[in-house]
Amino acid sequence: MKQIYDAVTDLIAKFTIESIVLEDIFFSENTSSAFAVGEVKGIVKLAAANANRPVTVYTPTQVKQAVVGYGKATKSQMQKMTQALLKLKEPPCPDHAADALALALCHARSYKVLQRREKYTRP
Repeated sequence: MKQIYDAVTDLIAKFTIESIVLEDIFFSENTSSAFAVGEVKGIVKLAAANANRPVTVYTPTQVKQAVVGYGKATKSQMQKMTQALLKLKEPPCPDHAADALALALCHARSYKVLQRREKYTRP
């Protein structure tokens, strides 16, 4: 756990990361995987908090909706749309890389919407 914390802390500092984005993952069968992922998410959130960086969590449905426009999009649809949006020569892989890029696209789109909303709601 300390190695993960130190690595995340180093990445935040090295790349001047402004915010952290995580996907809310649901596990129905493999509880040991759920606990492991939960622990890592907690470590990442702690590193972000200690660096005074905000953390945003999106559900898989939110990510699919933001990237493909359909909350029940398939893995293949997500990869193809991520490829198209980022103008990549090939679909991103492995799956974890494709998921991370889709999550970043979701946050970028959501962040822009939130900025616009904030601009119009300020007195």
